[in-house]
Amino acid sequence: MAGTLNEVSIIGNLGRDPEVRRLGNGNPVVSFSVACTESWKDKQTGERKEATEWINVVIYNENIARVAEQYLRKGSKAFIRGKFKTRKWEKDGQKHYSSEVVIENFGGTLLLLSGRDENGGGSRDRDDDRGYDRGSSRGGDFGSSSPMERRPAPGFSGGGSRYGDIDDDIPF
Repeated sequence: MAGTLNEVSIIGNLGRDPEVRRLGNGNPVVSFSVACTESWKDKQTGERKEATEWINVVIYNENIARVAEQYLRKGSKAFIRGKFKTRKWEKDGQKHYSSEVVIENFGGTLLLLSGRDENGGGSRDRDDDRGYDRGSSRGGDFGSSSPMERRPAPGFSGGGSRYGDIDDDIPF
């Protein structure tokens, strides 16, 4: 076998507001749990059934952590892609294990799927209008995950063209 792959992708709703801690160097670590619910119709009874899995998520990527801290709330729907990790520790002679999806400095993704007006959407303390696209935020291979400001394309001065100000509703 040429190699292995440790990648987890989930879509779910946050069960609580993200918890933010700081490392010794000041970098944020954000953790929260995500509910992934599946539903089906029982073939024998015809009854609708549901099962929910709670998945712990930890974000170490500074840019993605900042976005999660600022825009995620209890109930927010999010797409998360990271690595599956299990931690082991001992307390009072008992061994404990914790499994979680981890977004590290490279390769993780967080997409905010809840809109501004949906449950959990929007900003925590303020509703500023800095041009951020609150609908999604992606952290790619190099951790460039902060919201992108909407800026015109280079060389575009806006307002007018050589044909004058065209003000029609052509959708392209």
